[in-house]
Amino acid sequence: QVQLVESGGGLVQAGGSLRLSCAASGRTFSVYRMGWFCQAPGKEREFVAAISWSGGMTYYGDPVKGRHTISRDNAKKTVYLQMNSLKPEDTAVYYCAADESASYYFARSSVYDYWGQGTQVTVSS
Repeated sequence: QVQLVESGGGLVQAGGSLRLSCAASGRTFSVYRMGWFCQAPGKEREFVAAISWSGGMTYYGDPVKGRHTISRDNAKKTVYLQMNSLKPEDTAVYYCAADESASYYFARSSVYDYWGQGTQVTVSS
């Protein structure tokens, strides 16, 4: 089992920044990739970004390319999502997820094996 705990959400004005953190514990050696997803009320969970633990390869959803940056600290077993130039449409619950399968379909929530409890991000206009 892998446990994931997110932190860093909050209320920010449009144009502002937030950094989300996701601390992993447990069988982290089995994790190939970490991802961030967001879910707004009434909408499906949407891919934000992902990073591989070993090589640090990164992937981004189109809405956040050029604005957000995903990174990792292997020693701390923590993944970060630096969110810049935030927009009201970024308002959502943000979830951290862990993938053990190294699936090609990294943007699909169904391939991830473990999930955190989520952290709320609210961007005011």
